[in-house]
Amino acid sequence: MGKCRSHGHSRHGHHKNSCCCSHNNHHGGFYRKFFTAEERIESLKHYKETLENEIKGIEEEIENLKK
Repeated sequence: MGKCRSHGHSRHGHHKNSCCCSHNNHHGGFYRKFFTAEERIESLKHYKETLENEIKGIEEEIENLKK
């Protein structure tokens, strides 16, 4: 479960299935009525964190390529 946090970026875009949270969000539309608001918030916060890690990794890679 700590997978997404430990390596923030996957160069090959595997983050969709390597992370517990993004799956809920990508396919959450249909099941959303079964979520409580708190669960939904947790899920979204976790997803946001994953995306922020992705962005950080992408920015690092861009910097490395510029050198």
